[in-house]
Order: sequence, then C-alpha cells, then structure tokens
Amino acid sequence: MPDLPPIISAALAGFVTALVFSSIPVGPINLTIINEGTRRGFLWALLIGLGAATMEVIYCSVAFTGFSSFFENRVLKASMELFSFVFLLFIGAKFLFAETVNVPTKLDAASKKIEVRLDEKLRPHSAFWVGFVRVMGNLGVLLTWIVLAANFMAHDWVANTFAAKIACVAGVALGTNAWFCALSFGVSRGHKRFSEQTLLRLQHISGICLVIVGLFDGAHIVWQLVKHKSF
Repeated sequence: MPDLPPIISAALAGFVTALVFSSIPVGPINLTIINEGTRRGFLWALLIGLGAATMEVIYCSVAFTGFSSFFENRVLKASMELFSFVFLLFIGAKFLFAETVNVPTKLDAASKKIEVRLDEKLRPHSAFWVGFVRVMGNLGVLLTWIVLAANFMAHDWVANTFAAKIACVAGVALGTNAWFCALSFGVSRGHKRFSEQTLLRLQHISGICLVIVGLFDGAHIVWQLVKHKSF
C-alpha cells in the first residue's frame, strides 16, 4: 500500500485481515455465537463476540509490541516473510479442501486443555467473559497474530512506529467487532441459514482468500529477488 499514508495503510491492513480471519476458520467462537444466538438472541451473541474481540485485540497488541524488535534485523525480516508465505498457503489450502467444518490442528488439543483450566479457574458466567476466556485459551490466535504482524512489517504495510501499530490494532478491533456483530445479527434473524453446508462453503471461500494472499506474498518475494539482482 505504497500510495497511502502510513496510518491509513496500517488501519486498513488490520481491518481487512481481522475481517477475514475472524470469519475463518469456523472455530469455537463463531460456533458459540451461532449456537448461543439461536438460543438466547442477538444481545447475548453480540456480547460473546465483544469479549472475543477484546481478547483478540490484546493478542494482536502483544504480537506487535513483544516481537517488533525481531523485525528490525534484515535476515529475520526476510525469514519471517518467507515463513508467512508458507503459512498462508498451508492454512489456506487446508481450509479450501476441508470436507468438514471443524478442521483439527496440532494446537487444538493444547488449546482445549488451557480452555478447560481457564473455565475451571475463572468460571465465566456472563456472555462477554465466555468469549474473552475462549479466545484467551486459544494458542492459535496468538500464533496467527505473531505471523501476521511479521508479514505486515516485512511488507511495510505497518511501519515500525507506535502510531502505525496503534492504527493497525484499531483496525483489528473494528474489523473483528464488525464480523461478530454481523454474525450475531444474522444468527438472531435467521439461524436456519447457517447450516453446516453454509459454514463449510464460507470456510472454502475464506481458504481461497488466504491462498490468494499467500500467492501475492510469493510474488512479492520473487519481485524483491529480481529487483535485488538487477542492481
């Protein structure tokens, strides 16, 4: 996003990415909102989404503030760019060719154990804290934002400045809440449309989006190599 001011570029990167990654994979939060929205209505589902979005924004902030120093090294920056390319292609292909809504990963078992322990200790009863604790126990969310933060900064979509990082986090907050709000409203108004087949189709579409982004990353890496060799 070279033609946009750094703040706008960072905010857009955060918003669009949060919107895509909140909708896929169809994980515990989306399924919880669908199930609870069907039973208890829009407000309850919305509060679950708000709690989940709050914890996701915290993880996003940790990814930018805790790992930004790694991105200043050119070798590490290039390595993370290559890793993010492979990561996006792998995750995108996995969800594109999924045959069921729930696609297990190696982190699922560990995340489930953490979630159970957090539930036992914190005993969340309100809708907001249910969403908050479920994302807190999901290790995949933190890992994803670490990879995405590296990808943003490797491509200079988010400048290594405090203002740009805040703008990106604000975009993530807006995108995540926008998705959960739309999902909560849709479920409360017509939950029958959210069949397993519909969710699986949504997962496939999002998988295509991830593969496209991964291919764009690959093209960017090739362009950088060609540009480097031309000098």
